[in-house]
Amino acid sequence: MNNFDTLKPLLLQTDTKILLLVMDGLGGLPREAGGLTELETARTPNMDALAARGQLGVSTPIAPGITPGSGPAHLSLFGYDPLQFVIGRGALEALGIGFDLGDQDVAARGNFCTVDAHGHVTDRRAGRIRDEEGKRLCQTLSQIKVAGVQVFVEPVKEHRWALILRGENLSGDLSETDPGVLGRPPLPVQAHSKVAQHTADVVNDFIAQARELLKDERPANMILLRGFAKHPGFPTFDQVYGLKAAAVAVYPMYRGLASLLGMNVLDTGASVEEEFRTVIKRWNDFNFFYVHVKKTDTMGEDGNFDGKVHVIEEVDSCLPLLTALKPDVLILTGDHSTPATYQSHSWHPVPTLLASAWCRGEASAKYGERDCRRGVWGEFHASSIMPEALGHAGKLARYGA
Repeated sequence: MNNFDTLKPLLLQTDTKILLLVMDGLGGLPREAGGLTELETARTPNMDALAARGQLGVSTPIAPGITPGSGPAHLSLFGYDPLQFVIGRGALEALGIGFDLGDQDVAARGNFCTVDAHGHVTDRRAGRIRDEEGKRLCQTLSQIKVAGVQVFVEPVKEHRWALILRGENLSGDLSETDPGVLGRPPLPVQAHSKVAQHTADVVNDFIAQARELLKDERPANMILLRGFAKHPGFPTFDQVYGLKAAAVAVYPMYRGLASLLGMNVLDTGASVEEEFRTVIKRWNDFNFFYVHVKKTDTMGEDGNFDGKVHVIEEVDSCLPLLTALKPDVLILTGDHSTPATYQSHSWHPVPTLLASAWCRGEASAKYGERDCRRGVWGEFHASSIMPEALGHAGKLARYGA
């Protein structure tokens, strides 16, 4: 795990640049025993060329066997111990859409879902409804009134939205309503502490009203809530690393996390090529770039093995746009694994590649799980990536005499 107090006295101001490319949910599993993962199946000549001159390893976001959420996994990539720096998904969603989240507000990440006549969940994402439909349903939920609390219902993307509660004595110490599996009803919110009971009652009142308002809708006729949280007030990237950082991400949650850490969140188009061209446009303005590609994770969650392979190949085909910039350190990795055969986040270590002028190089010519596991970097905690990148970028002074 990283220790900011150890790094701070060693930080050097240099002209070198670091680029961290995160393919969400990159890690995978074979379709059949002894077969290839999505990354190993994909044709990736540009990534493979980097692998040959870089260093490979597999990273663990939290701890062995523990499946991470996207928030903690990204914090780990950024060098923040996810067991120390804890934040709920709701705060990230709210920040990601530019909501002015107050210190005492409580936010939750909402999903529109589908339930059957018995109230059991049949689709946790309501078929990934269109953005326009999500906005309309958020307007419907905005009718809800709860005594003593100001309620905000904000659309995010497709079936996702954010619930923000503003009032006195609110707490994010609450259980989630998502049962996590199909065939079960949404769970009631429970308080994990006495001080949170008032907030639990408020949320359960909101859910009861939402159920009534949505009962005749199809397919989005119910809601799921998770990730209750307040603004955590973490130290920024500049404070921790002395870096002027920029984030290029399409999905609000990742933009929110970058904003939380003080990164400049850049406007960008939705495609991989548009994201990479945004980096090119602003290359001279920053010395650290975080670039996020979401669809690798989406395809994995949908069980679309070939679709995930296609996204990886799309990233590879666009990669020369970034390598032409000649970043001093280029890191390719994922925040976690989302195998298409598993259709969910998993605990499997994530294939990771770092390329710089100071790598020892690999005998391997392939960027994939097996080669990464045999790589010179070995298996390591994801929070080690940032110190490693700083070292390769010449941004850390010698420790001790």
